[in-house]
Amino acid sequence: MNWETVIGLEIHAQLATRSKIFSGASTAFGAEPNTQACAVDLGLPGVLPVLNEEAVNMAIKFALAIDAEIGRESVFARKNYFYPDLPKGYQISQFELPIVGRGQVSISLGEGDSRVIGVTRAHLEEDAGKSLHDQFADMTGIDLNRAGTPLLEIVSEPDMRSAKEAVAYARKIHALVQYLGICDGNMQEGSFRCDANVSVRPAGQQELGTRTELKNINSFRFLERAINHEVRRQIEILEDGGRIVQETRLYDAERDETRSMRSKEEANDYRYFPDPDLLPVRIDDARIERIRATLPELPEQKRQRYISELGLSEYNAELLSASREIAAYFEAALAEAEALSVPLANWILGEVTGALNKADLGFDACPVPPARLAGLLRRIDDDTISGKIAKEVFEAMWNGEGDADAIIEARGLRQISDSGELEAMIDAAIAEHPAQVEQFRAGKEKVLGFFVGQIMKQTRGKANPGQVNALLREKLKG
Repeated sequence: MNWETVIGLEIHAQLATRSKIFSGASTAFGAEPNTQACAVDLGLPGVLPVLNEEAVNMAIKFALAIDAEIGRESVFARKNYFYPDLPKGYQISQFELPIVGRGQVSISLGEGDSRVIGVTRAHLEEDAGKSLHDQFADMTGIDLNRAGTPLLEIVSEPDMRSAKEAVAYARKIHALVQYLGICDGNMQEGSFRCDANVSVRPAGQQELGTRTELKNINSFRFLERAINHEVRRQIEILEDGGRIVQETRLYDAERDETRSMRSKEEANDYRYFPDPDLLPVRIDDARIERIRATLPELPEQKRQRYISELGLSEYNAELLSASREIAAYFEAALAEAEALSVPLANWILGEVTGALNKADLGFDACPVPPARLAGLLRRIDDDTISGKIAKEVFEAMWNGEGDADAIIEARGLRQISDSGELEAMIDAAIAEHPAQVEQFRAGKEKVLGFFVGQIMKQTRGKANPGQVNALLREKLKG
C-alpha cells in the first residue's frame, strides 16, 4: 500500500523580552537554579499576574509578518494540570481567542519548488519550569527560572507531507522570528523548540490518520530524523494489522527512535477557562500601525530583491536571505563592493561558509570582516590576483595577517599581467613541446590545458590566466 504522511508543527518561540510575561523576574539564560523566580512565578497565595505589553507587541509583529488575522480581543485562559514544574497547578495560555489567527508561510524546497503552509494560530503563554532528573540520587530537582518565560506558540495546519517540508517550514519560522527580533532562535538554550504531530494514511484518503506528538525537539537535524523514524514505525504497525495509539512520544537521538511518554491529552482534559485575574486584551488600529512601521525587510522580500536587483540565482538568494546573520554579512560586504554582488555571494556561500563550518563559528564571529572580503574580491576583479591566489590570501586574512592588499604585497602575490613577459614564457614553452603543439593543431583542444599548466608552474600561479589562455590560443593557432 502507498502511504501519505501528514505533519503539523507546534513551535514554541521564547520571546526576547527582558522580563517574564506576567512578572518582573528576569528571563536571562544561565542563572543559578531558582534565582530568577519571584512570588508570581512560584504561584504563592495572593499574587496577581500583570501582562507584559512588549510580549503583546511582539505577537502582533509576527502576525503582520505572516499576513495573519490579529485577534482584536484575545483572552488568557487557565490550562489546568498538575506537574512539579508548574507550582500554580495551571499554565496561563490562550485557547478560544488567541492573539494571532490564520496566516501563511511560503517555503522553498529547492529547484524552484515551493509550497505554502498554513498557520492555524499563534498564541501567547507562559513557559513551565524544568525538572532535573540527573543531579540528585533517587530524587528530581526543580528549577523554576523558566517558569513564566513568555512564549509564542505557533501552530501550523497539517499541510506538510514529508520531513523535508517540515524542516523547511521550521527553518523559515526560525529565520522569521530572528529577523523580527522577537526571538534569539537559540535552540541549544531552548529558545526555539518544535513539537511534531505525525500521522499516516493510505494515499488518496481524505480522513486523517491517528496522530502522535513528538515533543521538544531542539535541532532541525533531529526533527527530520524523528519524523522519518515515526513515519516508518507507524507504517510498520499498520501493515502488520495493528493500530496507532494517540500519544505523546519522546525522540531519543542516540538510539534514533521514539518512545512513548504518555497518552495524548485532549483540550477538555485541561479544563480551560478564562483566567479571572487577567482582563481581555484589546488591540486597536493605532497600535497595529505603529508596529507595522517597525517591520524590517523580511526574508521573502530580501530574497526577491536579491534576484531582481542584484542578479543572484534563486538558489543563492534563498541561502543568503535564510538567516539574518548571513544577510547582514552579505550586505555589509556589498556596501564596500556594490558591483560585485554575484562573486560576493559565491564567496560567502563557498569559502566563507566552509571556513566557518570547519571552525564551528557563526557569521557574527567571522575572523574576516565583510569589508576585508570585499577588498579581496576587488583585487580579483581588477586582475591584481587570480581566483586561485585569492584563496591563499583569504586563508591569510582568516589567520589575522591583515587585509588583502597588505598580504598581496608581503607575499609577492601580485598577478603577472605584462603581455611581453608572458609572451616570452609562452614562446619558450611552445618551442620546448613541439609534439603537443601538433596535437593541438590536429584538433586536441585539451592540450591547451597542458600549456597553461606549464606557464602557471613557471610563474608559481601568478600569471593572469585569462591573458595566458588568449595568448596561447593565438600563438598555437599561428
